[in-house]
Amino acid sequence: MRDNRVDKSRYAVVAALFACCFTSAQAFADDEPDLDMGKKLFTQKATPPCAVCHTLADAGATGSIGPNLDVLQPDSDRVYAAVKGGLGVMPAYKGALSEQQLQSIAAYVAKAAGGD
Repeated sequence: MRDNRVDKSRYAVVAALFACCFTSAQAFADDEPDLDMGKKLFTQKATPPCAVCHTLADAGATGSIGPNLDVLQPDSDRVYAAVKGGLGVMPAYKGALSEQQLQSIAAYVAKAAGGD
């Protein structure tokens, strides 16, 4: 005859491991860049929106104050650094946008411009 206490403890361990893995996977997914959010921030939600100053065909943006991102084709690390810390007359968005929003803009611009 089997000891039910052992079976119950095995189930408890499996359930705990599953909960940890699911929670970690969900937290990781929540930190992933959201390209749709990045596009919305680029075109209208950031203050000021990036599209006011930059050209990016995918976003329908034709700004001419900042560099043409379609020509520059920056990678996501370069965009992230510029958006977070500012560059030249470009304002820094650190503090105005969350880390996920910063990463989402960077990922969106790099993908749309062909830099990543």
